[in-house]
Amino acid sequence: MTKTQRILAAFALAGAAAGLAAPAASAAPLSPLTLPDLPSAAPGMPAGAQPASVQEIGGKLSQGANQLNQLMDLPNQLAPVIAPVQPLTDLAGGIE
Repeated sequence: MTKTQRILAAFALAGAAAGLAAPAASAAPLSPLTLPDLPSAAPGMPAGAQPASVQEIGGKLSQGANQLNQLMDLPNQLAPVIAPVQPLTDLAGGIE
């Protein structure tokens, strides 16, 4: 493809993008975002098992993410315990 063809292709793509963006820009304003209703509890479900609000769900997700971060940091916390036996484990790995 020559340089001229590349320039013409770039102009064509820019024109097509502008043509697609114009109808979207003139569309009606978006309605506000609404949160879905929380599902109802299943029969026999314990009382505290169902979240009462979306904020509670977010809090539980945040708590789970914090626990996952702590789990990912576990090797760093165990380094002082593993360091004294590291030569033995390296030797055992070499025997396999």
